[in-house]
Amino acid sequence: MRIPFSLRPEEVEISAIRAQGSGGQNVNKVSNAVHLRFDIGASSLPEVIRERLLRLGDQRISSNGVVIIKAQRFRSLEKNREDALRRLDALIEHAAQEDKPRRPTRPTRGSVLRRLEGKARRSTLKAARGKIGE
Repeated sequence: MRIPFSLRPEEVEISAIRAQGSGGQNVNKVSNAVHLRFDIGASSLPEVIRERLLRLGDQRISSNGVVIIKAQRFRSLEKNREDALRRLDALIEHAAQEDKPRRPTRPTRGSVLRRLEGKARRSTLKAARGKIGE
């Protein structure tokens, strides 16, 4: 089951930075990469989702509870902005999904018998390796 959520635009801080890596002369002049910052504690997300996000242990979440996403996949600033927002949505969506409760299972009678027969076979094989008497 999924917990509904919505993000307000003023909760997400987006700044343009220069992209890393190769790109020719243009890369040194144009700020195409995007740095997205989202403070989990100060957000309007439901309390359950905020707690799950902080417990995720994702490397993009700082110790202060701020999600930091750097997007520089595209050459366009607008596409990188959309990519960063999409990745933030995916992260929150992941935290909003509730895990199904695990039902403990028991081994079948046949699998228990096969296991015990295999152990008995192995035991007799190892017992036959001993020294031969007179």
